[in-house]
Amino acid sequence: MFQQAFSMMLRPRLWPLLAGLLLVCANGCATTPYVYQPPLITHPDLDFPEDEPQIVRGKRRPVIDGIGWVVGIPGKILLWDRRIDNHNVSPETEAAIAEYLEKNGLDQVKVRVNEYDPLGEWKRLRKNKAVGWGWRYTAGTLTAVAYTLLPGRIIGGDNYNPFTNTISLYSDHPAIALHEGGHSKDFGTRKWKGTYAVFTALPGASLWPEAIATNDALGYLETEQNFAGEADAYQVLYPAYATYVAGAASPFLPYSDLLIKAGAVIPGHLAGRWKAREAKQEALARQQSSSEIQQVHFEVPATPVETNANSGNGRGQR
Repeated sequence: MFQQAFSMMLRPRLWPLLAGLLLVCANGCATTPYVYQPPLITHPDLDFPEDEPQIVRGKRRPVIDGIGWVVGIPGKILLWDRRIDNHNVSPETEAAIAEYLEKNGLDQVKVRVNEYDPLGEWKRLRKNKAVGWGWRYTAGTLTAVAYTLLPGRIIGGDNYNPFTNTISLYSDHPAIALHEGGHSKDFGTRKWKGTYAVFTALPGASLWPEAIATNDALGYLETEQNFAGEADAYQVLYPAYATYVAGAASPFLPYSDLLIKAGAVIPGHLAGRWKAREAKQEALARQQSSSEIQQVHFEVPATPVETNANSGNGRGQR
């Protein structure tokens, strides 16, 4: 959201980044060993009252959500997944982000599942004193204005807003939700949250937190031994990262972003499917190894006990 607000003002020439896309995709992997519950820098004002849930869902709006689904078609094509910006988030995806937040101690992060609540976001902006007031009422205000005037309920775009500590989800994809959770975890560990948010909103610099969130999501799935989810994540998070690189590399070409992203996303898809295949093979190898260990563990060795009948009979005969 912050990047959208500043994209027209802060876009330097970063063409060389596109050349590094293949290297990033080829070398990227899940973060291991995974670290749960890192030291978080929070503020008590963002604690939820007992009557306020951490995760909220927007009311069903068939017409509005239908428009949002159509608006999200380019994203579905780029990432080749109909779940992107479909505005119909399943309970499974909601459960995935809920479990992630709980295991990482992120109990102050608000999650809005296909919800439009500008008043709530303005209130959270005011209460989020973990971010300095100077950044909250300048850069943070811009994000709140963008949220109000450009409702994600229609235009989509899953995101994390560090100034309100809020995740907004519009896609029914667990890996996307975990990626946004990775952003909240990353910002939760930063002392100078506002400065970090502004700096990483710059094209080029924005690739750093995107890589952190992507690796965190992959590392989490691997550590949880969710091998199917890990393989699925590679196939969407790698091409998604390719779009970030392409966006950073095409700042001054009006109406060309989509074309450049379409070209850059191809190696992202190839690398993602390659990594997904590796993850599946590793999962099969682990399952086979586990099965062999279980067979050895439960196998009863054949060790017949020999009885000396003659000796027994000898004792009985005196």
